[in-house]
Formats: sequence, C-alpha cells, structure tokens
Amino acid sequence: MGAWISMDEACTRLGVRPQTVYAYVSRGKIEVMSDPADTRRSLYRAEDVATLARRKQAGRKHETLATNTLFGSEPSIPTAISTFVRERLYYRGQDAVALAGSATLEEAAHLLWDADRLADFSSSARVARPGRVVAFKTLAELAATGHSTHGRMTRVLHGECQSLVGQLANAFGAQPGQPPLHIRLAQGWGQPAPVAELLRTAMVLLADHELTSSAFAARIAASTGASLPACLLSGLTTLSGPLHGDASGRVKALFSELERQGEDEVIAHHLSTGLPLAGFGHHLYPEGDPRAKALLNLFEPPPVIARFIEKATRLTGLQPNIDVALAALVTHYGLPEDAAFGMFATARSVGLLAHSLEQLTVGQVIRPRGRYVGVAPGRE
Repeated sequence: MGAWISMDEACTRLGVRPQTVYAYVSRGKIEVMSDPADTRRSLYRAEDVATLARRKQAGRKHETLATNTLFGSEPSIPTAISTFVRERLYYRGQDAVALAGSATLEEAAHLLWDADRLADFSSSARVARPGRVVAFKTLAELAATGHSTHGRMTRVLHGECQSLVGQLANAFGAQPGQPPLHIRLAQGWGQPAPVAELLRTAMVLLADHELTSSAFAARIAASTGASLPACLLSGLTTLSGPLHGDASGRVKALFSELERQGEDEVIAHHLSTGLPLAGFGHHLYPEGDPRAKALLNLFEPPPVIARFIEKATRLTGLQPNIDVALAALVTHYGLPEDAAFGMFATARSVGLLAHSLEQLTVGQVIRPRGRYVGVAPGRE
C-alpha cells in the first residue's frame, strides 16, 4: 500500500462520496497533502483511510461501540438529555430546532435539567472588562471554594446551576438585571431587540449536543463528587479548544482572509492545497447541520460571506455548520470579538450542567484503564 492515495481511491476503499472524505479530513480523521505532481490535486494518507475502512467493515454502530476504549472507538454513556435521530438534534425528545423557534435559554434549561421550575439567570453583578479571561477566572475561584455535590438536594443544585450560568453570562458582558439572558447579553453588547432574538435562537440551538468531549469531561468531574463550578470549568476548558466550541474562531480567521483576498482566491487556495475549509461539514450531519441552516435563515450575512458560503458548498459538497453561522452573525452585527465563544460557552454551560447532574445519579467514578504500549518493564 502506498503512503498516499488519490481521492478516487480513497472513495473506493471507503465506499463513500468525496464530500464524506472531505468531512473526515475536516475532523482530522484523514491527513491530506498537495500532490507534488499536480498542485491542483490532493492526496490522502492511505493508513488513515485503511483504519476508517476497518472500522466500517467491523459493522460498529454508534449505540453498540465498545465502552472500554477512548481511541479508535467512542465511549458510550447512557443519557436521557439529548440525542440525534435522522440527522436531527433532540432535547429530551423535543426537536432542538423547533424549540429554538420560540424558547428562551431559561426554558431550555428547565427542560434539559428536568427541573421543577423555570430557570432564572438574572444577576446584579457588573463586570468591568468582560471576556473569557474573566469567565475562566470567575469559575476557577468558585471551583476552588465550591462544595461537593454529595449529600445535597436536587433543587439546591438547580439553584446553584442557575447562579453559575448567570455569572458566566455576566463575565461575557451581559447587562445586570432580571430580563431573559438573551436580552441581557444584547443590552450588554449594545444591540437592539431583533438581534436579541437571534442570540436567543443561537443559544437554544447550542445548549447541548449529546456526549461531546466537553460533556464527557464535565461528567468525569461530576463522577468524583467535584463541585458544580469545578464540573463546569472542566467542561468549558475542553470546550475552548479550536476543534470544539472555539471552532468559530477559525471561521472568523477565514472570513478575515475574505476581506483581504476575496472569496474566489481563498477557496482556490484551500482547494489547491487540500486544506479543509473551517466550519464546513459535520460528521453527525452529512446532509448539513440543521442548526446552522435554522440560524442562517434568520439574517442575511454580509455579501462576501454569503458568496463564499454558496461557492464553498457548491465546490466541496459540504454544508456550513453552526460555527459558520455564529461567525457570520458576529461579523454582520459587529458583536464583540469573543462574542461567538461567549454565546457558545454560556449556552453550552446549560448542557454541561445537565450532564453533571445526570452523572450524579450513576453513583460511580468514571475511571478508564490505560492500555500500556510502552517499554516492557524489566524483570528483577
């Protein structure tokens, strides 16, 4: 087997279409390089393709993947919080896109936390210099002094969850007060009511996404009896990675290139070098991220971004995901530099806390075992 193979050969070995190969590349599952003989073409690492082909042949399905490894398969944890059915996201059985049509983040929290009353994210605190530095410092201080979740009633934990989400929103610039959180954020960012509605929709769409890396991290912390702020901090530090919740930062960088070079030049460069376009394709939504579609349908992105999305989709077959929609929203309305991550982190804190609360009912520490592959221990 050669070290690098063509797109046609990769598609043949995997039994998929080119857009699926692009999706694997965007997820980091297949390494890509420019063909030295023809820079207009790309080559794909044969070993990566073979690994994916073996997994397909093994017939592993998402619901039955082995739970004793973290690499090469996916950890499987029972949850009633959210799931995917026919490429649609559901929160406790309710379609997330439909819910985002009118629900507030407070109502989404009420559903995801399975609480007995509507969440209240109001707060009187004011932050001088909002942003992620303040957000992480606030959570770190709370985690250092927080109480274990053990021996505490659920309604008390729900109250602490409300306070944490409210404080996180303040850290990202929400106006102090009692209105729904999306209105407080819009006021803090100097935006009118129509933009507040867009923030509401975006945050409900982002509230949870089943067992993500950040949800798993939060659940691990919760399984040890760590405090709720510690669980949330564990989840949000994981969320901050550019391959997870901060992916919109990569998209914004791409948008900056559009302003300097134009959409045709940017797309040509990426396609000729085999570089994946940040924010396009999602392994859970081969036919397109319904969250992105729902949000992009509510406003007109700047013309250059709209043209870029159309051409990138047409040439790659990959649809924009939620990170593109968030970056377009921030760019179009001139929101603060870190607004995309601020919205994502604040909204997803609801889901991370939901997973933490659910994990408490398991009563068992999550403790994977290592499979040692190092130098064999010497014999005495």
